[in-house]
Amino acid sequence: MQLRDLVDTVTGDEPPMARTVDDIIALGRRAERRRRAGFASAGAAGLVAVAVAGVLVLPTLSAGRNTTPAPAGAATSAPGLAAWPDPEPFHFTFTGYDAGTLHVQAPIVASTAYQIASVYSDGHDSNDRPVSAEEAEAPGVGTEMHGKGAATGGKPSLWAYLTVYRPGAFDPTGIRGGTSVTVAGRKALRATLPVGLDPRNEPDAGNKLFAWEYTDNAWAAVTSVSSDEATPSFEDLSGLVEGLKPSTPKPALVPFTVGYVPAGYTPLQIGSHAMPGLSGIAAARAGDYGGATYTKPAAPTSGLSAPYDSTEDGIADGFHIFITPNTSSNQSSEPGATRCHKASDGGDRNADGGFCNIWNADGTVVLQISSVGRGNRLPQAELEKIARGITVADVRNESTWTPAAKALRP
Repeated sequence: MQLRDLVDTVTGDEPPMARTVDDIIALGRRAERRRRAGFASAGAAGLVAVAVAGVLVLPTLSAGRNTTPAPAGAATSAPGLAAWPDPEPFHFTFTGYDAGTLHVQAPIVASTAYQIASVYSDGHDSNDRPVSAEEAEAPGVGTEMHGKGAATGGKPSLWAYLTVYRPGAFDPTGIRGGTSVTVAGRKALRATLPVGLDPRNEPDAGNKLFAWEYTDNAWAAVTSVSSDEATPSFEDLSGLVEGLKPSTPKPALVPFTVGYVPAGYTPLQIGSHAMPGLSGIAAARAGDYGGATYTKPAAPTSGLSAPYDSTEDGIADGFHIFITPNTSSNQSSEPGATRCHKASDGGDRNADGGFCNIWNADGTVVLQISSVGRGNRLPQAELEKIARGITVADVRNESTWTPAAKALRP
């Protein structure tokens, strides 16, 4: 993400949407806004630190080809469909794999209804990492986040992810303008998505969705937002179908445990080596450690046509836990300190909720609890109580982390 986009995020003054890759930038802004809303008081020094930090510690998530057979006892499927395990939520049941020029990474997001993994392409630059100082200063980059390559001679930009839904969670009839097809003997669906993935906008040929039934009553969907309208093509995306195979279920690990959750709030989604939800996918290579989202009441686990936070107001009443290196924050480090703010402290008088930051003893890791967003009603005292009840593990030693299904409940 460029300095211009971070400034736009904290000031809240977004420029008009345009074609090319502005929809990618808008998605990134939404992810950053949800995490950093109210940070305008931090000052410009913090913004510069984020914008030029470069590539931080990368998650150790490889994209090796998946050859693991389905575990014994997995549920049977219709003829031609692989048998998949059906563990409790917050487990990963597939690993990364390659399909032509596309490379699915290991999943880093899990929810009550799906898992999500980033998808990279040999022919594109991905926008899921901080830019270096050199990239930030390159001619033409500041306005188009690598753009279409015309200004710098670089590759077109791509932001893509694979969502693997639990049985019964995905409803293909919810995809507007979808066309039914058959790929490798499986029911599939293709659709052109709107600018910014906002259903109020017109379709953009560079925004594509390809979904397929990977096992009985269970669908996977790849979402592709590209500055090149021609690539990846629907044919390229359909190449992901046969490579998606089940693996032995693996609990999603998070670097914390909670000690207090307000009444009525239930865990919705997590990020492992990432922020939760699409925020984590938008910054998959930023070196973040983990997080979680809670909602009240519990979100539906069926009838979905996209991840919960695919629209800006998709989570109406919830709170978020983020554990990141302080270099991912645009506030100056305050070793050992706790700071809480109302959302309106950042200049957005229409925003509800607030956030609390707690830094570790040397100020290198920050825990943030945020309820910033529309309709979020947790008072600041509750946020601080949640924050003080969280125990953070050794963020650099995954052996100290806890399975999310256990970590998310007091």
